[in-house]
Amino acid sequence: MIPSQSNSFSGSVITLYFFLLGSLVLRTLASSRLHYCRHDQRDALLEFKHEFPVSESKPSPSLSSWNKTSDCCFWEGVTCDDKSGEVVSLDLSYVLLNNSLKPTSGLFKLQQLQNLTLSDCHLYGEVTSSLGNLSRLTHLDLSSNQLTGEVLASVSKLNQLRDLLLSENSFSGNIPTSFTNLTKLSSLDISSNQFTLENFSFILPNLTSLSSLNVASNHFKSTLPSDMSGLHNLKYFDVRENSFVGTFPTSLFTIPSLQIVYLEGNQFMGPIKFGNISSSSRLWDLNLADNKFDGPIPEYISEIHSLIVLDLSHNNLVGPIPTSISKLVNLQHLSLSNNTLEGEVPGCLWGLMTVTLSHNSFNSFGKSSSGALDGESMQELDLGSNSLGGPFPHWICKQRFLKYLDLSNNLFNGSIPPCLKNSTYWLKGLVLRNNSFSGFLPDVFVNASMLLSLDVSYNRLEGKLPKSLINCTGMELLNVGSNIIKDTFPSWLVSLPSLRVLILRSNAFYGSLYYDHISFGFQHLRLIDISQNGFSGTLSPLYFSNWREMVTSVLEENGSNIGTEDWYMGEKGPEFSHSNSMTMIYKGVETDFLRIPYSFRAIDFSGNRFFGNIPESVGLLKELRLLNLSGNSFTSNIPQSLANLTNLETLDLSRNQLSGHIPRDLGSLSFLSTMNFSHNLLEGPVPLGTQFQSQHCSTFMDNLRLYGLEKICGKAHAPSSTPLESEEFSEPEEQVINWLAAAIAYGPGVFCGLVIGHIFFTAHKHEWFMEKFHRNKRRVVTISAR
Repeated sequence: MIPSQSNSFSGSVITLYFFLLGSLVLRTLASSRLHYCRHDQRDALLEFKHEFPVSESKPSPSLSSWNKTSDCCFWEGVTCDDKSGEVVSLDLSYVLLNNSLKPTSGLFKLQQLQNLTLSDCHLYGEVTSSLGNLSRLTHLDLSSNQLTGEVLASVSKLNQLRDLLLSENSFSGNIPTSFTNLTKLSSLDISSNQFTLENFSFILPNLTSLSSLNVASNHFKSTLPSDMSGLHNLKYFDVRENSFVGTFPTSLFTIPSLQIVYLEGNQFMGPIKFGNISSSSRLWDLNLADNKFDGPIPEYISEIHSLIVLDLSHNNLVGPIPTSISKLVNLQHLSLSNNTLEGEVPGCLWGLMTVTLSHNSFNSFGKSSSGALDGESMQELDLGSNSLGGPFPHWICKQRFLKYLDLSNNLFNGSIPPCLKNSTYWLKGLVLRNNSFSGFLPDVFVNASMLLSLDVSYNRLEGKLPKSLINCTGMELLNVGSNIIKDTFPSWLVSLPSLRVLILRSNAFYGSLYYDHISFGFQHLRLIDISQNGFSGTLSPLYFSNWREMVTSVLEENGSNIGTEDWYMGEKGPEFSHSNSMTMIYKGVETDFLRIPYSFRAIDFSGNRFFGNIPESVGLLKELRLLNLSGNSFTSNIPQSLANLTNLETLDLSRNQLSGHIPRDLGSLSFLSTMNFSHNLLEGPVPLGTQFQSQHCSTFMDNLRLYGLEKICGKAHAPSSTPLESEEFSEPEEQVINWLAAAIAYGPGVFCGLVIGHIFFTAHKHEWFMEKFHRNKRRVVTISAR
């Protein structure tokens, strides 16, 4: 009997337990359900959605979930408060809204919003003052749109704001004094706009809770405030790419919490003076580049022991590097390039990861401190454009993790040591141009599979190209121009899948270019310059038929035109784009390309011994910008297929043995601004198109059967109207020149006579001298991609 009662009691307890538990669950579910998205919040969001046009081609996936069949708290980009069910966060980054924010927008009915992120949404037009009604906002991000107007007056009402991100728009106006009410502001980014800063000196000291400030790339014209010590919580200060002027902002560096300072790209001037910098400074990244600071590098910069990155490049600093820099025990990245610094390079720098000292006047190396040459640290070393001399610095061979080495434009001599092989495993850029290195280019590239750019031009290297270059499977640029290298054409380089630029100009290369087994090679070349060598032979009619990357445009290759105008060699390939420069004849002038446009295609075969027909297949290279076949022995007609080169800017076929008419269709090439057909056997009328009639007379000289040059050369310099008269007129002159050559030959010597006779024969008109003079002039340019 007792057991039965006990069981009954236990069952009652269990039943009661589950009843209470179920009631609690139901109550919780009901309570939670009540706290889901409220109808007024849902309606406001749907109203906001319907304000923006629907793109059929690019529907917005983020807004596709916004419909009445589901709870709005689960919509993409929407976050609700757990208790009230009101929308507290709306993040629609990268949703293509393609409209403006209306004053009566449903957005402004979301009164409890704390986070509003509409970055990169293709918004445009003015931001309405209704934005100020969202009084609970703590985070506002409208960056990367096309918004305009004086937005800060409205933002000033949002006194709970902690993060304000308005970069990359077209906002304008002053920062109003009411902006100082944003005492909780911790992050400010108004970069890349059109704000002025007339009241900024009044505002800054009052933003005492600020922890991040970014005003980069605006159009500010005033100076920084003289006293910024009141910004007690400031950690990140960025005013890059503005028009700030004045002296060094000393008070900024008295803030102990400061960690990052970017003053790059302004007009600050005078000496660098830190003043009473905090002994507990946390500053680890200091960028003062591209200003007008002068005087020496201050000794007391060594007191900022926390420094990891220091960039003082592109200023007017003078004197030596202070030896006290060795006290910066945490320093890893140092850039002092483009100043007027001189003297000795301290040996303590060889233990850093990045050392950039180019474009100064350093002339010697200091002794290294212990451990500085352990080879475990340095990744980038740029000593280009100084006055450093002597043999190749052998201590570089101990740097096993180098990614970039630039010793260009110095006075180094002697041989390039084989020990460089130790530093090539991680190497991506090697630039030794314009020194006096001699001997062979050593076979040090067996393990250099990561090498992307090699430039040893303008030295005294001889012998043959090292076959270990075949291992550089990532190479994009190879420049051995202006040396004494004597070798056959390196057809084996065809196996390099990424080779874009090949420059062999001004060496002693010889032999044929055309081999049956590589007739379909070099599909990836964009630029080849083999001028001023001893190459010879004929070119197959199909020689250029598979040079694929001179056929395909950048737009076709990438399927988009976004950003293609600004690409340069190195920005898609080599990590260090500044290693990709070159010199070549462009529009008749020897030109230094400081950067190589990614879309630039060029072929220069000039100054060799090629003969036979110009291959018709050259007309397939529709992206070609420059074609120079001058100074060879090509015969027959100018190919009609050249008229297909619609991007051609420069065409030089001079000093060959070409005959027939100049193709009339070349006049339809709208970008063709420079052409040269001189010193050939061409005949017939000069085409009447604007592209021809705007050329200099020297473009057509020494083609005795050409006529119709009156408008170009003037009647006094134009040949007679018929080819026959021109031929008869030129004959006595030629006989006199040949007689002069013969007479001179029996004087000082036969050889000198023949040489001088040849000069007289080829230079019997004034225009020829002008042409040669212009070709020898040199200019330095950065060519923009078209």
